[in-house]
Amino acid sequence: MLLRIHWRMVLGLAGLALLIGPSLARAAGIKLFLKDGTYQLVSSYEVQGDRVRYYSLERSDWEEIPAALVDLETTKRTAQEVQVEKKKQLEAAHDLAAERFEKPAEMGYQVAPGIHLPPTEGIYALDGARVIHLLQASGEVVTDKKRAALLLAMPLPVMKSRSFVILHGAQAAVRVPGPQPVFYVQSADGLGAKLALIPLKSGKEARVVEKLEARQTIIKSKATESRTAIPLQRVQVTPQVYKLTPTKALSPGEYALAELLEDKLNLEVWDFGIDKPAN
Repeated sequence: MLLRIHWRMVLGLAGLALLIGPSLARAAGIKLFLKDGTYQLVSSYEVQGDRVRYYSLERSDWEEIPAALVDLETTKRTAQEVQVEKKKQLEAAHDLAAERFEKPAEMGYQVAPGIHLPPTEGIYALDGARVIHLLQASGEVVTDKKRAALLLAMPLPVMKSRSFVILHGAQAAVRVPGPQPVFYVQSADGLGAKLALIPLKSGKEARVVEKLEARQTIIKSKATESRTAIPLQRVQVTPQVYKLTPTKALSPGEYALAELLEDKLNLEVWDFGIDKPAN
């Protein structure tokens, strides 16, 4: 079965994000460890004699600290472990890319003459003589730190708090030929009837899927979700397969197919990107 964790507790998640969710700016960086076991999240640092100079991502400024307070060994070891993990992820992405573009066995629904879907459940894009398997990505709820700081400073908060659902990374691993892709959703529980095509707002380190706003009062918090969706032409071609076609050409950029349950977003989405055509 396709892995889908339905997000029914949006109100609770939005409130929790205000307290513990990392901001977009803190989604990436170097952990500069101190000898007391804490760390500063920095973009870079350098040792200058008996001082360590670093750029704080939290305060967006250069700062200094005595080198005697910094655990450089742990800092370097952790950075190396992060690089090793990134290398593993890149190798895994290359392996998946090779797997995606293999012509599947002719066992599933025929999407074009001589081209069939694999027998397994999943979401696929048609690319001429092959099908591309879209991968799932996990969304994360992060808070708008500036808005959260204002709320905490108010004795009786009545303004709206704001959070975001983001995907880490500037781009999806899967690239789909544009501008008018066709998607096939193969699922036993009618997933194709509940998917929305969402254009993502891209940043250097993350992509925003949607915005959450909750009106904070002393009594309760009511949250709303805000996202943009591109209309889809939806046709059920077999009891377990839906064909989804965007009603307009897609511009180069980042996108996700996301499941909506009673207008609430499932945090597990299928992301992809469309590159600019080569000149």
